Amino acid sequence: MPSSFDMTRRAALNFLAAAPVLANASTASAAPVAPSFAVTTPIHIHSVSLRVRDLEKMTYFYNAIIGLDVLGAEPDRTALGKDGRTLVTLIRHVDDDVDDVSTAGLYHTAFLMPTREDLGRWLIMAYMNGIPFTGFSDHRVSEALYLNDPEGNGIEVYADRPHQGWQWVDNRVVMGNQQLDLDNLVAGLPDDSDLPYSAPSGFRIGHIHMRVGDTRLAQDFYVKATGLDLTALIPNESAAFFSNGRYHHHVGANIWHSRNAGQRPQNMSGLEDAAFSIEPALMDGLRRRLRAHGTDIKETGSTLEALDPWGTRIRFISG
Repeated sequence: MPSSFDMTRRAALNFLAAAPVLANASTASAAPVAPSFAVTTPIHIHSVSLRVRDLEKMTYFYNAIIGLDVLGAEPDRTALGKDGRTLVTLIRHVDDDVDDVSTAGLYHTAFLMPTREDLGRWLIMAYMNGIPFTGFSDHRVSEALYLNDPEGNGIEVYADRPHQGWQWVDNRVVMGNQQLDLDNLVAGLPDDSDLPYSAPSGFRIGHIHMRVGDTRLAQDFYVKATGLDLTALIPNESAAFFSNGRYHHHVGANIWHSRNAGQRPQNMSGLEDAAFSIEPALMDGLRRRLRAHGTDIKETGSTLEALDPWGTRIRFISG
């Protein structure tokens, strides 16, 4: 498999437009595997919801290309996930404005493969089906592939290196942005390009990366209000990373395109909300911090909802 990826977005969109919609498809998963470190911490990513203009095309992409099972389909929304757990909810809003990268919102949703071999297999499938990539990176703690969905929402598909080998200095994890060895990643794997692709059991969202207007405000919210730890800070504070339980990051926040962005427009495609799973014993502390921070909260059953400084809905689901 060549390491030079000559793919175009136009070719991929033509491919997706011609593909059948799998609105009622649901692929049986294998027996559950041991969970990845990212989702064993007391607070971790639960799911995201996206506002979409073309529900059918987006459903096909997340089902057949990303490999999520369709867990529920209604005229105006589709729930997709793995092992019976909803990870992505697509909500139809045909009249929305197109997402603008200069606004606060989603930079990418990061889907975590259980193993490096799973990541290599997915790379082969995507390459052989003409899916365009926007980048590749070796982050030292992980190996990552980057692309966009048909409506421009950023996606990372990655595999972590064993967390026991991550380097920490003064409670900051050492990450990097080196060239990814694509040939090594796919070495010895079969050229399997069958569609629809089905992600392996244990496939989850490992982290989310947000566009924000100010990384100091992001630190104030995610550290002081939600209780996450600051794990990395890029020089000049253009990006900050936060986690729980010494994961490298559950949340990234950058100002690379969105410096000084204000409140996110309500009628814009892209991120509707991001949700965290949180252990029940931590809910009281979270509630107190959010109120002390001056953040309005709304509670429904086992879910606590708050708005980040840019008006993006952040949910915390107990259990």
